Amino acid sequence: MKIASVIVDVPAKQTDREFDYLIPEKWEGVIKPGMRVIVPFGPRKIQGFVSKVKAESEHSRLRSIEEPMDLQPVLNGELLELGDWLTEETLCYRISAYQAMLPAALKAKYEKFIDLVDEAMREGLSPKVQELFSAKTRISWKEALDSTSPAKLQHELHEGRLEVIYQVKNKLNKKRLKYIEAASSRKELEQFAANLPQNAAKQKAVIAHFIEKPGDIPLKDLIAVTDTTAQSVKGLVNKKVLREFEKEIYRDPYINRTFAETSPFVLTEEQRAALAPINESIDTKSDGTFLLYGITGSGKTEVYLQAIANSVSQGKEAIMLVPEISLTPQMVQRFKGRFGNEVAVLHSGLSAGEKYDEWRKIQRKEVKVVVGARSAIFAPFENLGIIIIDEEHESSYKQEENPRYHARDVAIRRSRRHGCPVVLGSATPSLETFARAQKKVYTLLTLRHRMNEAVLPEVEIVDMREELRGGNRSMFSSKLFEKLKDRVAKKEQTVLFLNKRGHSSFVMCRDCGKVLDCPHCDISLTYHRYNHQMKCHYCGFEAPMPSHCPECQSDHIRFFGTGTQKVEDELGKILPEARVIRMDVDTTGKKGSHEKLLRAFQEGQADILLGTQMIAKGLDFPNITLVGVLSADTMLHLPDFRASEKTFQLLTQVSGRAGRHQLPGEVIIQTYTPEHYSVELSAEQDFDAFYEQEMRLRKLSKYPPYYYLAMVTVSHEDLMKAVSVTERITKFLSTGLSGDSAVLGPVASPISRVNDRYRYQCLIKYKREPELRKMLKKIVDHYQKETSQDGLQIAVDLNPYMLM
Repeated sequence: MKIASVIVDVPAKQTDREFDYLIPEKWEGVIKPGMRVIVPFGPRKIQGFVSKVKAESEHSRLRSIEEPMDLQPVLNGELLELGDWLTEETLCYRISAYQAMLPAALKAKYEKFIDLVDEAMREGLSPKVQELFSAKTRISWKEALDSTSPAKLQHELHEGRLEVIYQVKNKLNKKRLKYIEAASSRKELEQFAANLPQNAAKQKAVIAHFIEKPGDIPLKDLIAVTDTTAQSVKGLVNKKVLREFEKEIYRDPYINRTFAETSPFVLTEEQRAALAPINESIDTKSDGTFLLYGITGSGKTEVYLQAIANSVSQGKEAIMLVPEISLTPQMVQRFKGRFGNEVAVLHSGLSAGEKYDEWRKIQRKEVKVVVGARSAIFAPFENLGIIIIDEEHESSYKQEENPRYHARDVAIRRSRRHGCPVVLGSATPSLETFARAQKKVYTLLTLRHRMNEAVLPEVEIVDMREELRGGNRSMFSSKLFEKLKDRVAKKEQTVLFLNKRGHSSFVMCRDCGKVLDCPHCDISLTYHRYNHQMKCHYCGFEAPMPSHCPECQSDHIRFFGTGTQKVEDELGKILPEARVIRMDVDTTGKKGSHEKLLRAFQEGQADILLGTQMIAKGLDFPNITLVGVLSADTMLHLPDFRASEKTFQLLTQVSGRAGRHQLPGEVIIQTYTPEHYSVELSAEQDFDAFYEQEMRLRKLSKYPPYYYLAMVTVSHEDLMKAVSVTERITKFLSTGLSGDSAVLGPVASPISRVNDRYRYQCLIKYKREPELRKMLKKIVDHYQKETSQDGLQIAVDLNPYMLM
């Protein structure tokens, strides 16, 4: 008799442990650790993950597993262990950790039904309920809720005549295609064709195809090449001349694309020096973390590609992480061009089915390289040779909901298991990473020169306060306008970058000064011109733009702030001859539109590419000679200790888009705070000086990398409840932690209300607190009952990146 230990799909303290189930005889040998199974749990049936299979249990009365949901484990041994580590590390439940490692298509959905327990009980039902169940034994949950008698249904459930059934609905549907093949020998086919009547031309054409090309062919392709109909083919299948069968096929997002094969470039002296220690680590199977610190355009991608090629040539696998926004077609092109079908690509632009198919290619060992955003770090490889995290400073590598992991930490954990290197690459590394490299915890590899000796662009800072004083009220300084005109005349291309973070188009009355806020959140509504609506970017609330101020009834109500649409309009007025491509959330919402717009720009169909965050990275076009930054300082004023660092990184990255090839580049940065060190030093592309300056400030104010941070955020619909719980938590932490740590709070979050919930937080700054995790776990467990019944929410983040 075999027993399976199962982690059930109920994220709660009481269920965050293994439950034992009997494995029915017919499933013995089939059920393995890492599989999903359906198990009875209380009155319902839910999914769970098998964590181990054993011979005995300390419990005497065990229920049996209903059925397996997979025939192969979806989590291998390493990932199961990684799930346990994530649980400890991020204080989440094990079920949440397991779910985070799987593609969305594998996350089960539940359908609820109400069943008549026994036909004999039908008579005992009240007339209203009998009517609902007329001639059927099951109704859907929706039918039950829509019915006029929920209370009567509840009574029948209580009496035991009806029961609620939870059915696990697997969202998974493998894509299958009808294929046709010959069911007879060539000779038999020829004989059959000869006996067909004169008017059966279509069937003759089909048979001729199989005589000429034996083998199977998709039905729709067969119809196309032989110019026939499904009816004719069906006739031949019925006569047993042909055979029809289904074949599972992958949904390949790149099926209609051909990628030109590329060969490795000859490396520069610097690149060779950087690649050597990485290759040595791959060859000797030793784990280690390398920081590849190279200026923009220094050829980091080529170093990655050649390191991956070395890993693949030894039969090992590679994971390459890039931030979601730089997962551009250009990046995919580079990898597909070098490694062809050995590459699986995982990013948010794919449908759930496409993601699942890419994931299965990895699981079935049909690919050796995966390129993807954050969650690709969990790719189910079993023989990793290298993990690379490009643009490692990007905050998108940190997950903001449970489990709150950082991809870098998971990469280092996996590299120890596989004995392989982790390479972190960036032109502007995060301060934490650079500090570790300085302390020799990571190995520092430096690229100080651009490829083919291209020089860094010249950067000029324009003080917009001076422009205003000189009477220029336009969003373009006279200098930038001159350069734009010049580039359009020369048929060269320009990138205009609008730094939108923390800077949106709000609606304000010019008479009384009222700003229209979201009724559910403490944040102003953002104006979207394309549908003339105001929208809250936190809870999704929408309202039409009013024609009069709701406060003073004045009709002087306008939107302020600079959006991409507004910039595009202005460009149309002052430079009507310029062709503009705009890239923002509104223009790239449709699948594939991102790629289409970039391809049009690459082919020279536009002079100016205007956009937000998404154009700051990864673009490499030879004809870009000018980059204009319209609002450099919008992020500097956010309540976040990383504001200067993020500004410096963004400005350096976007400046790096210019002059990457033969033509020299220029950058114009428009700002209202030209004297700020992050703006000045990004113009000089001087990361080392920025690092020195920022580290001094971090040390003074006790922030990372000198201290670690942990944050507890409490939210509730009742303000007093949120405050009192945060107060109790702060007091508990203050008394239990050492004197070297600082507990700050309780304080309202910078955005103090979201979706009608008040948010309060407390921040812990610490160096060494071995007991901190235990204390935080205690807090979460203590308030567990209130979080499930009273709507209280407590979020613990052990390495917060978002302090908003």
